Amino acid sequence: MLCWLAAGVGVLLAASLAQARPQYRLAREVPLPGDEGWDYLTFEQGGHRLFVAHGTHVLVIDTDHMQVVGEIADTPGVHGIALAPALGRGFISAGRSSTIVVFDLKTLARVAEIRSTGEGPDAIYYDAATQRVFAFNGRSHDVTAIDAARGTVAGTIALAGKPESVAGDAEGRLYVNLEDRGSIAALDARSLAVTAVWPVAGCENPTGLALDARGQRLFAACGNRVMAVLDAGSGRVLGSAPIGAGVDFAAYDPSARLAFASCGEGVLTAVTVTTAGSAQVAQSIPTRPGARTMALDERTHRIFLVTANFGAPPAATPEQPHPRAPSLPGSFRLLVVEPYARAMTQAPEGKRP
Repeated sequence: MLCWLAAGVGVLLAASLAQARPQYRLAREVPLPGDEGWDYLTFEQGGHRLFVAHGTHVLVIDTDHMQVVGEIADTPGVHGIALAPALGRGFISAGRSSTIVVFDLKTLARVAEIRSTGEGPDAIYYDAATQRVFAFNGRSHDVTAIDAARGTVAGTIALAGKPESVAGDAEGRLYVNLEDRGSIAALDARSLAVTAVWPVAGCENPTGLALDARGQRLFAACGNRVMAVLDAGSGRVLGSAPIGAGVDFAAYDPSARLAFASCGEGVLTAVTVTTAGSAQVAQSIPTRPGARTMALDERTHRIFLVTANFGAPPAATPEQPHPRAPSLPGSFRLLVVEPYARAMTQAPEGKRP
């Protein structure tokens, strides 16, 4: 009798946990203008605007109405967008010109252009604790720190490898993947110093990186189709979970307690962890091929991705042994992934999958 009761309680508890965990689906697809390539997306937390790096400019989308409401032009080789709402400023990494473009958050007008101290700024991050912007230079393997209020360079941090995605907490601690080293570097935003470099066992070519600041866990999305979970204080690997192929970005939803990896094969993997840090897949959400970067709205729990349709790849050459397939004209679009209940009850806009 006691065994039967224990088994029954276990089944009910498992069912309750499964029901409490949100389920997601691709709810809509919205056409966007332009046929250029794309990179990072940044959502204005507490607002309703999405900033999309798109070739030589940044598209600004009102996510309440799913409409393009503006753009910031002349950002050649744009990679990332960092927002400093307290200062009313935004910062864009323009990789081809090795500059950081400063714009007014309200009007979207360009305010200034700052020359990077390194080459090829890619990921970019605003640290509210120090009011500094950090541009991570992929070609020169270093970081340009900028005083966001003054618009002046505060210093440069040398890195031991090629930086990719970055995450940070409210105390001025930053973390960045070193893609070619299979490692994560921890940085102090105040002293502009590298405080630790942690090899991530079992993780090849880490690209996406997300932080659970409350639980002090890092989520590294790796090119060998795993998401590694690390202790953010010591760098100790706590576990890992399988994800899709072609990952490029990761995000963490603190209230849903889920980490996400956006994978170019056409899947968004949601990962959860136990109190001990053991990782497991909560859901594999079909998206579309090429949807490798994303942004998360923490209030609505919607996840935004972009992609396009693709033609046949060109023939391989010694210089380009793995050429990319070209995107087809007129097919660039925004994907909106939502928790299942929201996707079912909200009136659809754009195209239903």
